[in-house]
Amino acid sequence: MERHSKFQIPDSKFLECIILIGLPGAGKTTFYRRYFAATHLHISKDLWPHASRRDARQLRAIDDALGAGRPVVVDNTNPTAADRAPVIAAAHARGAQAIGYFFDVTSRVAIARNEERSGRARVPKVAIFAVAKRLEQPGRAEGFDQLFCVHIAADRSFRVVEASDG
Repeated sequence: MERHSKFQIPDSKFLECIILIGLPGAGKTTFYRRYFAATHLHISKDLWPHASRRDARQLRAIDDALGAGRPVVVDNTNPTAADRAPVIAAAHARGAQAIGYFFDVTSRVAIARNEERSGRARVPKVAIFAVAKRLEQPGRAEGFDQLFCVHIAADRSFRVVEASDG
């Protein structure tokens, strides 16, 4: 199934926990704003930069929203299967589908996109390289109900394809 930048997120009969996965600067938040902001609660540890126990706070926010019947987007780098596992478990515990979007972007592209940012939005290059070292391509075996791969075209449009395990 291939979807292009003008794709419509299908209306789902299921409660959703969208998990964005990728390098800083890969376009995750832009993707959220473009396709999910009107329908899904935005949950990101970036919104709590100085909070202690951000992982626990994030899981509480996910549980509270899903418990109230609100779909969520978890907008963090989520680089490893171990990082994603508690989010997937929280989604399933509330009967929500865990849907992953993997942003297949090189470090070079992420750095170039990051250079266009200003203020707090810009992250140090070392942060991009640190996440790149840890980044594991997600697979359905982790517990995702659906998994997509997002590519960014030269014109900045998103091309979304259903991921195949392999």
